[in-house]
Amino acid sequence: MSWLPSVFKDTLMTKKNEVVLFSATAIALYGYDQGMMSLINTNYDYLDTMGISEEDPLVGIIVSVYYLGCAVGAIFASLLADKAGRKPSIFACLAVTALGNLLMFVAGLGYNKGAIVIMFLGRIVMGLGVGGIDSTIPVYSSELNSEGGRGVALAKEFQSNIFGLNMAFAINLGVTNGLGKDNQWAWRIPIIAMQIYPVLLLSFIYRLPETPRWFIFHDRHEDAKDALKDIYGEDEMKGKYDELVKAQEEESSHSVGYNDMIWPGSKQFHPTMVTVMGQVNQALTGYGAVSVYGPQIFELLGLGVSKAEYLTQGNYISYFFLMTFSWLLIDRVGRRILMVGGALGLAASFAILTLLGGLAQNCDELGIPDKPLAIIGSIVLYFATGIFGIGWLPEVWLIPTEIFPSTSRAQGSAISVVIWGLANFAVTLLTPIGFNNLNYWLFLVFTFTNLFAAWWTWAYCPETGGRSFEENQQFFEDAKEHKTWLVTRVNKGEYRGMPTEKDGESEPLLGNSE
Repeated sequence: MSWLPSVFKDTLMTKKNEVVLFSATAIALYGYDQGMMSLINTNYDYLDTMGISEEDPLVGIIVSVYYLGCAVGAIFASLLADKAGRKPSIFACLAVTALGNLLMFVAGLGYNKGAIVIMFLGRIVMGLGVGGIDSTIPVYSSELNSEGGRGVALAKEFQSNIFGLNMAFAINLGVTNGLGKDNQWAWRIPIIAMQIYPVLLLSFIYRLPETPRWFIFHDRHEDAKDALKDIYGEDEMKGKYDELVKAQEEESSHSVGYNDMIWPGSKQFHPTMVTVMGQVNQALTGYGAVSVYGPQIFELLGLGVSKAEYLTQGNYISYFFLMTFSWLLIDRVGRRILMVGGALGLAASFAILTLLGGLAQNCDELGIPDKPLAIIGSIVLYFATGIFGIGWLPEVWLIPTEIFPSTSRAQGSAISVVIWGLANFAVTLLTPIGFNNLNYWLFLVFTFTNLFAAWWTWAYCPETGGRSFEENQQFFEDAKEHKTWLVTRVNKGEYRGMPTEKDGESEPLLGNSE
Protein backbone atom coordinates (compact mmCIF):
# COMPACT_ATOMS: atom_id res chain seq x y z
CA MET A 1 0.00 0.00 0.00
CA SER A 2 3.00 2.33 -0.37
CA TRP A 3 1.35 3.96 -3.37
CA LEU A 4 -1.42 5.47 -1.26
CA PRO A 5 -1.33 9.23 -0.45
CA SER A 6 -0.07 10.03 3.03
CA VAL A 7 -3.52 11.04 4.25
CA PHE A 8 -4.60 7.39 3.92
CA LYS A 9 -1.65 5.68 5.61
CA ASP A 10 -2.37 3.98 8.93
CA THR A 11 -6.13 4.08 8.18
CA LEU A 12 -6.71 0.50 7.09
CA MET A 13 -7.17 -1.33 10.41
CA THR A 14 -10.33 0.10 12.00
CA LYS A 15 -13.92 0.21 10.82
CA LYS A 16 -13.97 3.95 11.37
CA ASN A 17 -11.05 4.56 9.06
CA GLU A 18 -12.24 2.06 6.47
CA VAL A 19 -15.18 4.42 6.00
CA VAL A 20 -12.76 7.34 5.46
CA LEU A 21 -10.77 5.39 2.88
CA PHE A 22 -13.88 4.20 1.07
CA SER A 23 -15.50 7.64 1.00
CA ALA A 24 -12.29 9.29 -0.14
CA THR A 25 -11.85 6.83 -3.00
CA ALA A 26 -15.47 7.33 -4.08
CA ILE A 27 -15.07 11.12 -4.13
CA ALA A 28 -11.93 10.64 -6.27
CA LEU A 29 -14.23 9.56 -9.12
CA TYR A 30 -15.36 13.17 -9.53
CA GLY A 31 -11.78 14.43 -9.67
CA TYR A 32 -10.71 11.73 -12.14
CA ASP A 33 -13.27 12.81 -14.71
CA GLN A 34 -12.12 16.45 -14.51
CA GLY A 35 -8.55 15.44 -15.32
CA MET A 36 -9.54 12.80 -17.86
CA MET A 37 -11.39 14.91 -20.43
CA SER A 38 -9.01 17.88 -20.59
CA LEU A 39 -6.51 16.18 -22.94
CA ILE A 40 -8.93 13.74 -24.59
CA ASN A 41 -10.63 16.76 -26.14
CA THR A 42 -7.48 17.53 -28.15
CA ASN A 43 -6.77 13.95 -29.31
CA TYR A 44 -6.99 13.84 -33.11
CA ASP A 45 -8.22 10.24 -33.28
CA TYR A 46 -10.94 11.00 -30.70
CA LEU A 47 -12.15 14.00 -32.71
CA ASP A 48 -12.06 12.00 -35.96
CA THR A 49 -13.93 9.07 -34.39
CA MET A 50 -16.62 11.42 -33.05
CA GLY A 51 -16.78 13.20 -36.43
CA ILE A 52 -16.11 16.67 -34.99
CA SER A 53 -13.38 19.31 -35.14
CA GLU A 54 -11.46 20.78 -32.18
CA GLU A 55 -13.37 24.06 -32.51
CA ASP A 56 -16.78 22.34 -32.77
CA PRO A 57 -19.17 23.34 -29.93
CA LEU A 58 -19.97 19.63 -29.58
CA VAL A 59 -16.58 19.17 -27.87
CA GLY A 60 -17.77 21.29 -24.94
CA ILE A 61 -21.26 19.80 -25.00
CA ILE A 62 -19.89 16.24 -24.68
CA VAL A 63 -17.99 17.39 -21.58
CA SER A 64 -20.86 19.34 -20.07
CA VAL A 65 -23.74 16.80 -20.47
CA TYR A 66 -21.99 14.78 -17.78
CA TYR A 67 -22.97 17.47 -15.27
CA LEU A 68 -26.62 17.27 -16.33
CA GLY A 69 -26.44 13.55 -15.65
CA CYS A 70 -24.97 14.34 -12.23
CA ALA A 71 -27.93 16.61 -11.43
CA VAL A 72 -30.49 13.93 -12.29
CA GLY A 73 -28.51 11.15 -10.62
CA ALA A 74 -28.33 13.10 -7.37
CA ILE A 75 -32.13 13.22 -7.07
CA PHE A 76 -32.64 9.51 -7.72
CA ALA A 77 -29.79 8.60 -5.38
CA SER A 78 -31.23 10.73 -2.58
CA LEU A 79 -34.62 9.02 -2.88
CA LEU A 80 -32.97 5.60 -2.83
CA ALA A 81 -30.72 6.61 0.08
CA ASP A 82 -33.75 7.56 2.17
CA LYS A 83 -35.83 4.53 1.25
CA ALA A 84 -33.31 1.67 1.03
CA GLY A 85 -30.31 3.06 2.90
CA ARG A 86 -27.11 4.98 2.24
CA LYS A 87 -25.12 1.84 1.36
CA PRO A 88 -27.54 0.45 -1.28
CA SER A 89 -27.69 3.89 -2.90
CA ILE A 90 -23.89 4.10 -3.07
CA PHE A 91 -23.70 0.54 -4.48
CA ALA A 92 -26.21 1.35 -7.25
CA CYS A 93 -24.39 4.57 -8.14
CA LEU A 94 -21.06 2.77 -8.42
CA ALA A 95 -22.58 0.17 -10.75
CA VAL A 96 -24.09 2.91 -12.95
CA THR A 97 -20.74 4.73 -13.03
CA ALA A 98 -18.98 1.55 -14.20
CA LEU A 99 -21.57 1.09 -16.97
CA GLY A 100 -21.19 4.68 -18.18
CA ASN A 101 -17.42 4.33 -18.20
CA LEU A 102 -17.63 1.17 -20.35
CA LEU A 103 -19.95 2.91 -22.82
CA MET A 104 -17.42 5.74 -23.22
CA PHE A 105 -14.62 3.24 -23.74
CA VAL A 106 -16.39 1.30 -26.53
CA ALA A 107 -17.67 4.43 -28.33
CA GLY A 108 -16.32 4.09 -31.89
CA LEU A 109 -14.24 1.01 -31.04
CA GLY A 110 -14.06 -0.67 -34.47
CA TYR A 111 -16.76 1.54 -35.96
CA ASN A 112 -17.42 5.25 -36.51
CA LYS A 113 -21.11 5.54 -37.34
CA GLY A 114 -23.01 6.40 -34.17
CA ALA A 115 -19.85 6.71 -32.07
CA ILE A 116 -20.78 10.18 -30.83
CA VAL A 117 -24.21 8.92 -29.72
CA ILE A 118 -22.61 6.19 -27.58
CA MET A 119 -20.15 8.74 -26.17
CA PHE A 120 -23.00 11.09 -25.25
CA LEU A 121 -24.87 8.20 -23.65
CA GLY A 122 -21.78 7.11 -21.73
CA ARG A 123 -21.16 10.63 -20.43
CA ILE A 124 -24.76 10.96 -19.24
CA VAL A 125 -24.88 7.51 -17.62
CA MET A 126 -21.56 8.07 -15.88
CA GLY A 127 -22.86 11.44 -14.70
CA LEU A 128 -25.91 9.73 -13.20
CA GLY A 129 -23.63 7.50 -11.15
CA VAL A 130 -21.05 10.08 -10.08
CA GLY A 131 -23.77 12.63 -9.23
CA GLY A 132 -25.42 10.05 -7.01
CA ILE A 133 -22.11 9.29 -5.32
CA ASP A 134 -21.41 13.00 -4.76
CA SER A 135 -24.86 13.33 -3.24
CA THR A 136 -24.80 10.29 -0.96
CA ILE A 137 -21.17 10.00 0.18
CA PRO A 138 -21.11 13.37 2.07
CA VAL A 139 -24.32 12.37 3.88
CA TYR A 140 -22.94 8.92 4.68
CA SER A 141 -19.67 10.36 5.96
CA SER A 142 -21.33 13.17 7.91
CA GLU A 143 -23.80 10.88 9.66
CA LEU A 144 -20.89 8.76 10.87
CA ASN A 145 -19.13 11.73 12.47
CA SER A 146 -19.47 13.88 15.56
CA GLU A 147 -19.47 17.66 15.25
CA GLY A 148 -15.73 17.77 15.97
CA GLY A 149 -14.71 15.56 13.05
CA ARG A 150 -17.13 16.08 10.16
CA GLY A 151 -15.02 18.74 8.46
CA VAL A 152 -11.67 16.98 8.67
CA ALA A 153 -13.17 13.73 7.34
CA LEU A 154 -14.80 15.36 4.31
CA ALA A 155 -11.75 17.56 3.62
CA LYS A 156 -9.56 14.44 3.53
CA GLU A 157 -12.04 12.85 1.16
CA PHE A 158 -11.84 15.85 -1.15
CA GLN A 159 -8.06 15.73 -1.02
CA SER A 160 -8.54 12.30 -2.56
CA ASN A 161 -10.69 14.02 -5.17
CA ILE A 162 -7.59 15.97 -6.19
CA PHE A 163 -5.57 12.74 -6.14
CA GLY A 164 -8.03 11.38 -8.72
CA LEU A 165 -7.64 14.51 -10.83
CA ASN A 166 -3.84 14.15 -10.70
CA MET A 167 -4.01 10.46 -11.56
CA ALA A 168 -6.20 11.08 -14.60
CA PHE A 169 -4.17 13.98 -15.96
CA ALA A 170 -0.86 12.11 -15.42
CA ILE A 171 -2.13 8.99 -17.24
CA ASN A 172 -3.52 11.19 -19.99
CA LEU A 173 -0.30 13.17 -20.36
CA GLY A 174 1.83 10.02 -20.29
CA VAL A 175 -0.07 8.10 -22.97
CA THR A 176 -0.47 11.21 -25.12
CA ASN A 177 3.29 11.82 -25.12
CA GLY A 178 4.05 8.11 -25.53
CA LEU A 179 1.54 7.19 -28.22
CA GLY A 180 0.81 10.54 -29.86
CA LYS A 181 -2.39 12.46 -30.44
CA ASP A 182 -3.23 10.33 -33.50
CA ASN A 183 -3.46 7.06 -31.53
CA GLN A 184 -6.89 5.91 -30.31
CA TRP A 185 -5.42 4.24 -27.20
CA ALA A 186 -4.07 7.61 -26.07
CA TRP A 187 -7.68 8.54 -25.25
CA ARG A 188 -9.19 5.11 -24.53
CA ILE A 189 -6.63 4.07 -21.88
CA PRO A 190 -7.39 7.05 -19.55
CA ILE A 191 -11.09 6.21 -19.82
CA ILE A 192 -10.85 2.51 -18.99
CA ALA A 193 -8.29 3.18 -16.23
CA MET A 194 -11.08 4.97 -14.34
CA GLN A 195 -12.80 1.58 -13.98
CA ILE A 196 -10.35 0.81 -11.18
CA TYR A 197 -12.38 3.03 -8.84
CA PRO A 198 -15.89 1.54 -9.09
CA VAL A 199 -14.58 -2.05 -9.26
CA LEU A 200 -12.49 -1.65 -6.09
CA LEU A 201 -15.29 0.13 -4.25
CA LEU A 202 -17.94 -2.41 -5.25
CA SER A 203 -15.74 -5.21 -3.94
CA PHE A 204 -15.16 -3.39 -0.63
CA ILE A 205 -18.54 -1.90 0.27
CA TYR A 206 -19.84 -5.08 1.98
CA ARG A 207 -17.39 -4.44 4.85
CA LEU A 208 -18.89 -1.07 5.77
CA PRO A 209 -21.76 -0.30 8.16
CA GLU A 210 -25.02 1.39 7.32
CA THR A 211 -25.42 4.63 9.26
CA PRO A 212 -27.07 4.07 12.68
CA ARG A 213 -29.05 7.30 12.15
CA TRP A 214 -30.74 5.79 9.10
CA PHE A 215 -31.57 2.59 11.00
CA ILE A 216 -33.12 4.52 13.89
CA PHE A 217 -35.10 6.75 11.55
CA HIS A 218 -36.60 3.57 10.05
CA ASP A 219 -37.28 2.05 13.49
CA ARG A 220 -34.62 -0.66 13.04
CA HIS A 221 -33.19 -0.21 16.50
CA GLU A 222 -31.48 -3.59 16.83
CA ASP A 223 -29.70 -3.00 13.51
CA ALA A 224 -28.68 0.43 14.78
CA LYS A 225 -27.17 -1.14 17.91
CA ASP A 226 -25.29 -3.68 15.81
CA ALA A 227 -23.91 -0.92 13.59
CA LEU A 228 -22.85 1.16 16.60
CA LYS A 229 -21.19 -1.87 18.16
CA ASP A 230 -19.34 -2.52 14.90
CA ILE A 231 -18.10 1.09 14.78
CA TYR A 232 -17.52 1.98 18.44
CA GLY A 233 -17.37 -1.33 20.26
CA GLU A 234 -19.59 -2.75 23.00
CA ASP A 235 -18.57 -0.26 25.72
CA GLU A 236 -19.56 2.93 23.86
CA MET A 237 -22.53 1.54 21.97
CA LYS A 238 -25.20 2.20 24.61
CA GLY A 239 -24.32 5.88 25.11
CA LYS A 240 -24.18 6.56 21.36
CA TYR A 241 -27.47 4.74 20.85
CA ASP A 242 -29.24 6.85 23.49
CA GLU A 243 -27.90 10.05 21.88
CA LEU A 244 -29.23 9.05 18.45
CA VAL A 245 -32.64 8.01 19.82
CA LYS A 246 -32.97 11.37 21.57
CA ALA A 247 -32.01 13.21 18.37
CA GLN A 248 -34.55 11.16 16.39
CA GLU A 249 -37.32 12.03 18.87
CA GLU A 250 -36.51 15.71 18.49
CA GLU A 251 -36.58 15.45 14.69
CA SER A 252 -39.69 13.26 14.44
CA SER A 253 -41.93 16.24 13.77
CA HIS A 254 -39.69 17.55 10.95
CA SER A 255 -40.58 15.10 8.17
CA VAL A 256 -40.18 16.99 4.88
CA GLY A 257 -39.99 16.40 1.15
CA TYR A 258 -38.73 18.38 -1.81
CA ASN A 259 -41.91 20.51 -1.84
CA ASP A 260 -41.06 21.66 1.69
CA MET A 261 -37.62 22.74 0.56
CA ILE A 262 -37.83 24.54 -2.78
CA TRP A 263 -40.78 26.93 -2.40
CA PRO A 264 -40.46 30.33 -0.69
CA GLY A 265 -42.08 30.23 2.72
CA SER A 266 -41.74 26.46 3.13
CA LYS A 267 -40.17 25.22 6.36
CA GLN A 268 -36.83 24.16 4.83
CA PHE A 269 -36.55 26.94 2.22
CA HIS A 270 -33.97 28.92 4.20
CA PRO A 271 -31.43 26.07 4.55
CA THR A 272 -32.13 25.16 0.93
CA MET A 273 -31.14 28.67 -0.18
CA VAL A 274 -27.94 28.48 1.90
CA THR A 275 -27.19 25.23 0.07
CA VAL A 276 -28.04 26.62 -3.36
CA MET A 277 -26.03 29.81 -2.93
CA GLY A 278 -23.05 27.83 -1.64
CA GLN A 279 -22.84 25.93 -4.92
CA VAL A 280 -23.65 29.03 -7.03
CA ASN A 281 -20.89 30.97 -5.31
CA GLN A 282 -18.46 28.07 -5.72
CA ALA A 283 -19.13 28.22 -9.47
CA LEU A 284 -18.69 32.01 -9.39
CA THR A 285 -15.20 31.60 -7.92
CA GLY A 286 -14.16 30.65 -11.46
CA TYR A 287 -12.21 27.59 -10.50
CA GLY A 288 -14.31 25.38 -12.76
CA ALA A 289 -12.64 27.18 -15.65
CA VAL A 290 -9.19 26.60 -14.17
CA SER A 291 -9.74 22.87 -13.56
CA VAL A 292 -11.20 22.01 -16.96
CA TYR A 293 -9.35 24.51 -19.15
CA GLY A 294 -6.06 24.82 -17.24
CA PRO A 295 -3.74 24.44 -20.26
CA GLN A 296 -5.59 27.17 -22.17
CA ILE A 297 -5.21 29.56 -19.21
CA PHE A 298 -1.45 28.99 -19.09
CA GLU A 299 -1.36 29.67 -22.84
CA LEU A 300 -3.12 32.99 -22.21
CA LEU A 301 -0.19 33.89 -19.97
CA GLY A 302 2.13 33.49 -22.95
CA LEU A 303 3.28 29.86 -22.58
CA GLY A 304 3.53 27.23 -25.31
CA VAL A 305 1.20 24.23 -25.54
CA SER A 306 3.67 21.66 -24.16
CA LYS A 307 4.76 23.84 -21.23
CA ALA A 308 1.14 24.69 -20.49
CA GLU A 309 0.25 20.99 -20.19
CA TYR A 310 3.16 20.22 -17.85
CA LEU A 311 2.45 23.31 -15.74
CA THR A 312 -1.17 22.19 -15.46
CA GLN A 313 0.01 18.86 -14.04
CA GLY A 314 2.29 20.75 -11.64
CA ASN A 315 -0.66 22.88 -10.58
CA TYR A 316 -2.70 19.79 -9.77
CA ILE A 317 0.16 18.29 -7.73
CA SER A 318 0.52 21.54 -5.77
CA TYR A 319 -3.27 21.56 -5.34
CA PHE A 320 -3.19 18.10 -3.75
CA PHE A 321 -0.58 19.00 -1.15
CA LEU A 322 -2.11 22.41 -0.35
CA MET A 323 -5.42 20.63 0.39
CA THR A 324 -3.74 19.41 3.59
CA PHE A 325 -4.35 22.89 5.03
CA SER A 326 -8.07 22.40 4.43
CA TRP A 327 -8.45 19.43 6.75
CA LEU A 328 -6.06 20.98 9.26
CA LEU A 329 -8.12 24.18 9.46
CA ILE A 330 -11.75 23.39 8.65
CA ASP A 331 -12.71 22.13 12.13
CA ARG A 332 -10.43 24.58 13.93
CA VAL A 333 -11.32 27.96 12.41
CA GLY A 334 -14.65 27.01 10.86
CA ARG A 335 -16.26 27.03 7.42
CA ARG A 336 -17.20 30.72 7.16
CA ILE A 337 -13.71 32.18 7.71
CA LEU A 338 -12.18 29.83 5.14
CA MET A 339 -14.89 30.60 2.57
CA VAL A 340 -14.84 34.37 2.99
CA GLY A 341 -11.05 34.50 3.11
CA GLY A 342 -10.84 32.15 0.13
CA ALA A 343 -13.16 34.28 -1.99
CA LEU A 344 -11.20 37.44 -1.17
CA GLY A 345 -7.92 35.69 -1.95
CA LEU A 346 -9.30 34.47 -5.28
CA ALA A 347 -10.58 37.95 -6.12
CA ALA A 348 -7.08 39.36 -5.57
CA SER A 349 -5.52 36.53 -7.59
CA PHE A 350 -7.81 37.03 -10.58
CA ALA A 351 -7.23 40.80 -10.47
CA ILE A 352 -3.48 40.15 -10.72
CA LEU A 353 -4.03 37.62 -13.52
CA THR A 354 -6.05 40.24 -15.44
CA LEU A 355 -3.12 42.62 -15.29
CA LEU A 356 -0.55 39.94 -16.18
CA GLY A 357 -2.73 38.59 -18.99
CA GLY A 358 -3.03 42.08 -20.48
CA LEU A 359 0.73 42.63 -20.29
CA ALA A 360 1.45 39.17 -21.75
CA GLN A 361 -0.83 39.81 -24.72
CA ASN A 362 0.80 43.18 -25.42
CA CYS A 363 4.40 42.62 -24.32
CA ASP A 364 5.81 43.25 -27.83
CA GLU A 365 4.16 46.66 -28.09
CA LEU A 366 5.19 47.54 -24.54
CA GLY A 367 8.74 46.29 -25.03
CA ILE A 368 8.76 44.03 -21.96
CA PRO A 369 9.94 40.38 -21.76
CA ASP A 370 7.17 37.79 -21.64
CA LYS A 371 8.92 35.09 -19.58
CA PRO A 372 8.82 36.94 -16.21
CA LEU A 373 5.10 37.61 -16.75
CA ALA A 374 4.47 33.92 -17.43
CA ILE A 375 6.41 32.87 -14.33
CA ILE A 376 4.62 35.33 -12.03
CA GLY A 377 1.25 34.43 -13.57
CA SER A 378 1.89 30.71 -13.06
CA ILE A 379 2.77 31.27 -9.39
CA VAL A 380 -0.42 33.31 -8.89
CA LEU A 381 -2.49 30.60 -10.59
CA TYR A 382 -0.94 27.92 -8.36
CA PHE A 383 -1.71 30.12 -5.35
CA ALA A 384 -5.31 30.66 -6.48
CA THR A 385 -5.83 26.93 -6.96
CA GLY A 386 -4.66 26.23 -3.41
CA ILE A 387 -6.91 28.97 -2.02
CA PHE A 388 -9.90 27.41 -3.75
CA GLY A 389 -9.10 23.96 -2.38
CA ILE A 390 -8.73 25.24 1.18
CA GLY A 391 -11.68 27.63 1.20
CA TRP A 392 -14.25 26.38 -1.29
CA LEU A 393 -13.87 22.72 -2.20
CA PRO A 394 -15.12 20.71 0.84
CA GLU A 395 -17.11 23.45 2.60
CA VAL A 396 -20.01 23.74 0.15
CA TRP A 397 -20.46 19.96 0.17
CA LEU A 398 -20.20 19.72 3.95
CA ILE A 399 -22.64 22.45 5.00
CA PRO A 400 -25.77 20.84 3.40
CA THR A 401 -25.11 17.67 5.39
CA GLU A 402 -25.02 19.71 8.62
CA ILE A 403 -28.06 21.99 8.36
CA PHE A 404 -30.94 19.64 7.44
CA PRO A 405 -32.72 17.14 9.72
CA SER A 406 -32.27 13.42 9.03
CA THR A 407 -35.61 13.38 7.22
CA SER A 408 -34.31 15.70 4.51
CA ARG A 409 -30.52 15.41 4.73
CA ALA A 410 -30.22 13.26 1.61
CA GLN A 411 -32.54 15.60 -0.31
CA GLY A 412 -30.54 18.62 0.81
CA SER A 413 -27.33 17.02 -0.39
CA ALA A 414 -29.05 16.10 -3.66
CA ILE A 415 -30.14 19.72 -4.21
CA SER A 416 -26.52 20.72 -3.65
CA VAL A 417 -25.38 18.31 -6.38
CA VAL A 418 -28.16 19.45 -8.75
CA ILE A 419 -27.08 23.07 -8.46
CA TRP A 420 -23.41 22.02 -8.76
CA GLY A 421 -24.25 20.05 -11.91
CA LEU A 422 -26.20 22.88 -13.53
CA ALA A 423 -23.59 25.48 -12.56
CA ASN A 424 -20.71 23.41 -13.89
CA PHE A 425 -22.67 22.62 -17.05
CA ALA A 426 -22.89 26.36 -17.63
CA VAL A 427 -19.24 26.98 -16.69
CA THR A 428 -17.80 24.25 -18.93
CA LEU A 429 -20.04 25.35 -21.79
CA LEU A 430 -19.49 29.11 -21.49
CA THR A 431 -15.82 29.29 -20.47
CA PRO A 432 -14.46 28.64 -23.99
CA ILE A 433 -16.84 31.31 -25.30
CA GLY A 434 -15.61 33.67 -22.59
CA PHE A 435 -11.98 33.06 -23.47
CA ASN A 436 -12.65 33.53 -27.19
CA ASN A 437 -14.54 36.80 -26.73
CA LEU A 438 -13.15 38.36 -23.54
CA ASN A 439 -9.65 36.88 -23.54
CA TYR A 440 -7.83 37.84 -20.31
CA TRP A 441 -10.71 40.16 -19.30
CA LEU A 442 -12.55 37.02 -18.20
CA PHE A 443 -10.26 37.07 -15.14
CA LEU A 444 -11.69 40.47 -14.20
CA VAL A 445 -15.21 39.03 -14.32
CA PHE A 446 -14.10 36.37 -11.83
CA THR A 447 -12.62 39.09 -9.62
CA PHE A 448 -16.05 40.64 -9.12
CA THR A 449 -17.92 37.33 -8.82
CA ASN A 450 -15.54 36.33 -6.01
CA LEU A 451 -16.19 39.61 -4.20
CA PHE A 452 -19.90 38.84 -4.41
CA ALA A 453 -19.31 35.31 -3.07
CA ALA A 454 -17.36 36.71 -0.11
CA TRP A 455 -20.09 39.23 0.72
CA TRP A 456 -22.97 36.76 0.46
CA THR A 457 -21.19 34.14 2.57
CA TRP A 458 -20.37 36.64 5.32
CA ALA A 459 -23.92 38.01 5.37
CA TYR A 460 -26.03 34.84 5.08
CA CYS A 461 -24.06 31.63 5.70
CA PRO A 462 -23.99 30.52 9.37
CA GLU A 463 -20.98 28.81 10.92
CA THR A 464 -21.86 25.11 11.18
CA GLY A 465 -18.54 23.82 12.54
CA GLY A 466 -18.33 22.61 16.13
CA ARG A 467 -22.12 22.30 16.41
CA SER A 468 -24.37 19.25 16.37
CA PHE A 469 -26.93 18.72 13.60
CA GLU A 470 -29.65 19.82 15.99
CA GLU A 471 -27.80 23.01 16.99
CA ASN A 472 -27.32 23.95 13.35
CA GLN A 473 -31.00 23.46 12.66
CA GLN A 474 -31.72 25.75 15.61
CA PHE A 475 -30.13 28.63 13.70
CA PHE A 476 -32.94 28.52 11.14
CA GLU A 477 -35.57 28.43 13.89
CA ASP A 478 -33.91 31.45 15.51
CA ALA A 479 -33.66 33.26 12.15
CA LYS A 480 -37.38 32.73 11.63
CA GLU A 481 -38.09 34.12 15.10
CA HIS A 482 -35.87 37.17 14.46
CA LYS A 483 -37.42 37.58 10.96
CA THR A 484 -34.03 37.92 9.27
CA TRP A 485 -31.55 35.77 7.35
CA LEU A 486 -28.59 38.00 8.26
CA VAL A 487 -26.25 35.95 10.44
CA THR A 488 -25.10 39.00 12.41
CA ARG A 489 -28.68 39.73 13.54
CA VAL A 490 -29.64 36.24 14.71
CA ASN A 491 -29.02 35.81 18.46
CA LYS A 492 -26.58 38.74 18.44
CA GLY A 493 -24.34 37.09 15.87
CA GLU A 494 -23.92 33.85 17.83
CA TYR A 495 -23.53 31.88 14.59
CA ARG A 496 -20.81 34.06 13.06
CA GLY A 497 -18.03 31.81 14.37
CA MET A 498 -17.26 28.53 16.06
CA PRO A 499 -18.82 28.03 19.52
CA THR A 500 -16.43 29.20 22.23
CA GLU A 501 -17.40 26.53 24.73
CA LYS A 502 -18.56 23.01 24.13
CA ASP A 503 -19.61 20.87 27.07
CA GLY A 504 -19.36 17.14 26.63
CA GLU A 505 -17.97 17.27 23.13
CA SER A 506 -17.67 13.75 21.80
CA GLU A 507 -14.69 12.24 20.07
CA PRO A 508 -14.85 12.36 16.27
CA LEU A 509 -15.80 9.04 14.76
CA LEU A 510 -13.67 9.02 11.63
CA GLY A 511 -10.18 9.83 12.76
CA ASN A 512 -9.55 12.87 14.94
CA SER A 513 -9.19 16.53 14.24
CA GLU A 514 -5.52 16.64 15.02
